[in-house]
Amino acid sequence: MPDFMVSPFDRPITGKIPPPNDQDPEGEDFALPSSGWEAMARGARGRCPRCNDAKLFHRFLKPVATCPRCRQDWTHQQADDFPAYVSILLTGHIMAPIIIALVQETALSLAALAAIIVSSMLILMIGLLQPAKGAIIALQWWFGMHGFVKERGTSENPDHEDAGLRDGG
Repeated sequence: MPDFMVSPFDRPITGKIPPPNDQDPEGEDFALPSSGWEAMARGARGRCPRCNDAKLFHRFLKPVATCPRCRQDWTHQQADDFPAYVSILLTGHIMAPIIIALVQETALSLAALAAIIVSSMLILMIGLLQPAKGAIIALQWWFGMHGFVKERGTSENPDHEDAGLRDGG
């Protein structure tokens, strides 16, 4: 007898995730990011923060389970609602001066102002949502949160992290 409580969303996705290649990830020639900002920029561009070669998202807001290039497991991420909060915060700060300028400097009707402002805010908010989620996933990976392993790339100045501690300062 079929289980009527199972929806199509309960079934696992099969065949959509690319199969892993048989190369050893330790022998790969990708460069780890040298800073958290670089990792966040990679994630905001929708690329794997670890290798910067593969896509981070399978769908609009659905991250891939495993990076096909570097084998990083992205199932540990717990971005939850934080990308939406970041998107709303950025949209509000970007749109505030635009709204003030539109209201003070133009003679548009209230309906025209509402149409311009609401449509602009929706487009901006939805457009910032995926980059915000990618940056937050990268930040979680960088700091080793939620089961991620902390990995650091080499920087141009190897003493920049402990320079203030060496001289007692």
